[in-house]
Amino acid sequence: MTEREFAIEVVRTLQQAGFRALWAGGCVRDELLGLTPHDFDVATDARPEQVMKLFRRSVAVGAAFGVIEVIGPRGPHHQHLTVEVATFRSDGAYLDGRRPNSVTFSSPEEDAQRRDFTINGMFFDPLAGQLHDFVGGQADLQARVLRAIGDPIARFNEDKLRVLRAVRIAARFDLTIDAQTLAAAQRIAPQITVVSAERIAEELRKLLAHPNRGRGVKLLAECGLTPVIFPELQAAPASVLVYLDPQSSFPLAFAAFLQGMDKRGAEAIADRLKLSTAEKTGLAWLVRNREALVDAPSLRLSILKPILAHPGISELLALHRAIALAGGRATDHVEFCERMLRDMPPEELDPPPLVTGDDLIAEGLAPGREFKRLLDAVRDAQLEGQVRSKEDGLKLIAELRSQG
Repeated sequence: MTEREFAIEVVRTLQQAGFRALWAGGCVRDELLGLTPHDFDVATDARPEQVMKLFRRSVAVGAAFGVIEVIGPRGPHHQHLTVEVATFRSDGAYLDGRRPNSVTFSSPEEDAQRRDFTINGMFFDPLAGQLHDFVGGQADLQARVLRAIGDPIARFNEDKLRVLRAVRIAARFDLTIDAQTLAAAQRIAPQITVVSAERIAEELRKLLAHPNRGRGVKLLAECGLTPVIFPELQAAPASVLVYLDPQSSFPLAFAAFLQGMDKRGAEAIADRLKLSTAEKTGLAWLVRNREALVDAPSLRLSILKPILAHPGISELLALHRAIALAGGRATDHVEFCERMLRDMPPEELDPPPLVTGDDLIAEGLAPGREFKRLLDAVRDAQLEGQVRSKEDGLKLIAELRSQG
């Protein structure tokens, strides 16, 4: 069973029990665009406790807000299918700028009014094949416009993250932001800092990992978000992002976005956004080495080989190519590195060390600064092809020690 089929079954179960049940939000938008929704949400007039009685395999993920997660059979990827079922509601005041302090169960018409943008405020009955649009979402989708529902200032004040969501959604679907909505976003943008770093980072991941990331970065600046989220960034080079492969990872796209930053600055931003260790490490390595291969054909092999042997080399070459193309420069250095990777066996690119720390200890040396200097010297000579055996390596160490 697919997720879509399971979402239809959830609606059917609710309707057969006498309740009103409709698909809601993003899945309706994606269906109208001919896209495959990432997930399905169902809205219903059934109360949370009624939903849980109908679906024995369910979890109250937000019972106070009327949200129940219904768990289905395993899907095509061998994971249990899930659909969130929420009771139609109206929201009270948003005192924390994220969640309402109270909710009132209501009707689909009222439920639509609490949502963020018109294209996300539609409902669809998959059994009857009927669209329920109380906010003009279908017309805005056809006109390729992103418009806040009702008063945009009020919508953004309810949850400041919606300003960043407006940028991401407009970029993803190539929409023009309605003038009133844009003006409201620009007014609220300085307040985005009240939103948690984790929520901001998640929106940035989606924005920068999407093929339309170049436009997304321009909209970040247009909405006034760039200097608020990245005060240390002088300019966001959207042109570099345009030259990345559409399927580029978030760390790669982020490294391109932070082109003016050094490694320390990039790490500080990663820490502030509370990125994962893997994301921070990958980002920092790309930023540190974004100019390392510009003169690749003339670099010593002892410098070039360790970079080429790094697991992130394909992304680094993609970054070098994008930077060169954005600046109207040749990409000869990238092609040179790609030829080396293609023609050079892994055992030559990153051979096992000829001399190890244990070998130096056996020679009577104690670990320390000199210890590391000698190991590095032998390793460099090995990568340059100047020593080819342990005997040659130990001979070189003896010579270096004799020189003091």
